[in-house]
Amino acid sequence: MEKENDTKYPILGKIDSPADLRALPEDKLPDVCRELRNFIIESCSTNPGHFASSLGSVELTVALHYVFDTPSDKLVWDVGHQAYGHKILTGRRDIFHTNRKLGGVKPFPSPDESEYDAFMAGHASNSISAALGLAVSATLQNKADEHVVAIIGDGSMSGGLAFEGLNNMSNCENNLLVILNDNNMSIDKSVGGLSQLLITMHSSRFYNKVRNKIARGLTSIGLLNKRRAGVITRFNNGLKAMLFRRHNIFDVMAARYFGPIDGHDVLELVRMLRMVKDMKGPKMLHINTVKGKGFEPAEKTPTVWHQPGIFDIETGERIVKDSANPRFQDVFGETLVELARANDKVVGITPAMPTGCSMNLLMNEMPQRFFDVGIAEGHAVTFSAGLAKGGLVPFCNIYSSFMQRAYDNLIHDAALQRVNMILCLDRAGIVGEDGPTHHGAFDLAYLRPIPNITISSPYDERELRRLMYTAQQPDMGTFVIRYPRGKGSLADWRCPLESVPVGKGRLMQEGSDVALLTLGPIGKLAESAIAAAGEQGVSVAHYDMRYLKPIDTDILHTVGEKFKYVITLEDGVVKGGLGSAVAEYMTQNGYTPHIITIGIPDLFVEHGTTPELYKKYSMDSDAVLQAILKCKKQ
Repeated sequence: MEKENDTKYPILGKIDSPADLRALPEDKLPDVCRELRNFIIESCSTNPGHFASSLGSVELTVALHYVFDTPSDKLVWDVGHQAYGHKILTGRRDIFHTNRKLGGVKPFPSPDESEYDAFMAGHASNSISAALGLAVSATLQNKADEHVVAIIGDGSMSGGLAFEGLNNMSNCENNLLVILNDNNMSIDKSVGGLSQLLITMHSSRFYNKVRNKIARGLTSIGLLNKRRAGVITRFNNGLKAMLFRRHNIFDVMAARYFGPIDGHDVLELVRMLRMVKDMKGPKMLHINTVKGKGFEPAEKTPTVWHQPGIFDIETGERIVKDSANPRFQDVFGETLVELARANDKVVGITPAMPTGCSMNLLMNEMPQRFFDVGIAEGHAVTFSAGLAKGGLVPFCNIYSSFMQRAYDNLIHDAALQRVNMILCLDRAGIVGEDGPTHHGAFDLAYLRPIPNITISSPYDERELRRLMYTAQQPDMGTFVIRYPRGKGSLADWRCPLESVPVGKGRLMQEGSDVALLTLGPIGKLAESAIAAAGEQGVSVAHYDMRYLKPIDTDILHTVGEKFKYVITLEDGVVKGGLGSAVAEYMTQNGYTPHIITIGIPDLFVEHGTTPELYKKYSMDSDAVLQAILKCKKQ
């Protein structure tokens, strides 16, 4: 929002850093929250992004920056789409209108962008481990005044890494504060009068003064040390569980647990944070919030409003661009239901992305054959492998960049055992505005070295249907299908479900001067380049490879024998992908064509629209045309 609009936000417009926020009287904080929430709503209505999660964390964000001395104190956000308010309060208000745009504000917290962003937060469940590292580092370096807070929520507690961090937090010296921002997507609610009594008692100055005095006394006579302190904390938590019938996983940790409290009462949050701020040892504060808080449509359907696109503030109407073409995700979802109707062994598994990957279609029609395992990609793969061993046909759908978290599971539990399962990698390749943490850049390169797997990518939506049908047939082993985010190229995408031969590509167009080998939907970009090259007298043969592994050696043999110039095009890193596979084959078989590889370069790609990024990294049709013409000139 530009500065000239700051008259709409008389308090927020004067907050250029958390120091300005901390200079305000405490009774102004509810007004800050109101203005911050309205600012997020107005900004996201015209420049879309992650919406509902940041609305739910407004009061928590204000309270954290009010109580803690950021950036000296460190805030580690888990699931960075909670952090729009954090960005706005930390000097990025006047440029927030560039959020997620090429060259603008980054989509998630990043230390490269601001000193207030203590750790990158694009994938879920890493906050506790990262923040624990920061906290232990502060302890070992005697930085007694440095506080570290991990803010975890939006389902991230279902990730195994979060529990690994909690387990380690309980057995090493640290003063970490973990805040569980619970918006009903993880960890059950446990509220009531007794719970509120415990909150009041544990946060009171008198209680903590007495508790610390007793602890110092026991330490002075040798009855209390660090190991015994952990035992006593666990005993205390266990006693509370017995007396008050309160049970949660934190009761068995050697960490002090507080909550749950109302996460939308900013003054109560400030009071609680002040009480726990200087307590020694690990602490857990559990708050309850509403995803989409303050915008009624988002409160009613938070899943839809997680990333809603452009919308009308007054009516709550989402402004969706019409297109006759479906998304690849929609074709996947509808085809999966068709396959499940015909094959009673087909089941669907996803780590918390049923709507995003359109597996909600199977969930709605056959709920008993659908499994949402939470944000737990490693478990999703191993669970699918177990289902396959048991005789079912699992379709496990994971976003490409999230699949990186399950690499060992894929090798050890699926490929090594030759299980018959289908791994569908949604959001493969460059995905646009979500940036470096979400681009599916590496899957082709990290999957290709693994034995016993098939790697495929459909040219269009019909090919996606055919590959899905092929993959669910008997004895196909571990079968990977990768496809991009967003709209496909065909309005008429329905076709008979029939098999395509494994390891076989297809000739899309005859040619005699240059061979162009493509993998996946990015091959569509080459069509206009091939036509333009033809107008300039260059004849291009276009092959849709369809499979990276096993790669079609018949095509490669023909290309090696016939062509002096070969161009490869892929929506993945060029190191290790299709281009590398083609070059390896040519070298090993004595062919010496000049090979040009087009794909994602050896760097982390920033955020921006997909066409912008294709152009910037010379992956668009113009770049393909220039490569073709370069071959002709040589």
